[in-house]
Amino acid sequence: MLEQPDAPFPPGLTAQVELTVADADTARAVGSGDVPVLATPRVLALAEAATVAATTPRMPAGRTTVGVRVELAHLVATPVGRTVVAHARLVEADGRRLLFEVTVTDGDTTVASGRVERALVDRQRFVERAARVS
Repeated sequence: MLEQPDAPFPPGLTAQVELTVADADTARAVGSGDVPVLATPRVLALAEAATVAATTPRMPAGRTTVGVRVELAHLVATPVGRTVVAHARLVEADGRRLLFEVTVTDGDTTVASGRVERALVDRQRFVERAARVS
């Protein structure tokens, strides 16, 4: 798809966020397993946080993005005390759809990799619809 000159999210946008793994981040603590290593749900949350960080500086007023699809391979266990970094890169912007490639690393080791798809929405309408559903 051809990029619009005024598109708020051109492909190539990047961001990273980091986390030093604490006991509260482990599979045992979040209920996704019984081992004291970084939990997959926390890896996913960190990857999503990186995608949000990539869009935040260019977010149009009254808009936000919401996660709609995730594909994530959690490859390596990370013990408490290690610092992991989630990297997100916008690879495709098609209308409201934003597709990111994400990696989570511990130094030179890839802990996880995948793709996160987000949708650009009107914040107020989204919240109002969610309230009607519940």
